[in-house]
Amino acid sequence: MSSAPAPGPAPASLTLWDEEDFQGRRCRLLSDCANVCERGGLPRVRSVKVENGVWVAFEYPDFQGQQFILEKGDYPRWSAWSGSSSHNSNQLLSFRPVLCANHNDSRVTLFEGDNFQGCKFDLVDDYPSLPSMGWASKDVGSLKVSSGAWVAYQYPGYRGYQYVLERDRHSGEFCTYGELGTQAHTGQLQSIRRVQH
Repeated sequence: MSSAPAPGPAPASLTLWDEEDFQGRRCRLLSDCANVCERGGLPRVRSVKVENGVWVAFEYPDFQGQQFILEKGDYPRWSAWSGSSSHNSNQLLSFRPVLCANHNDSRVTLFEGDNFQGCKFDLVDDYPSLPSMGWASKDVGSLKVSSGAWVAYQYPGYRGYQYVLERDRHSGEFCTYGELGTQAHTGQLQSIRRVQH
């Protein structure tokens, strides 16, 4: 007797509301949305429920501005997704699922200089403080994601700006800190963790 193949992960899905605490008009997303105002008809997003998958939300349309990682769960107001970010955003206007969010198979290499030059560190685990693990600089010049998906933070303790790093975007290669996102004005990365799947 043969057994049926194990089912794959459920498709990514999340529901958005235009008011806090899951009130007001709502819109459900199953794929990338460059502008929730146009596609979903919501004037703003004030609460989010992630049913499946992991998502990255952006404060502006077209995947621009501050990034916020949204893992499975409820986000009843902006403080739930901003957390201890140095930049609080009370609006989210574009969304996309995170690719390759396999927590068990994640590898990233940090480089001191641009274009994968200088000292390097290979990581396969979460690090709440890169300086305490021996990374001599507060900055990371470039990085390569070999597998999985990661979220890097500006400060130790998973605080500050968030940068979502995926193997299947940019081929996993970020040659300069400017490729981390439109809000990346510095290469300061001091903590990093694997994305929860």
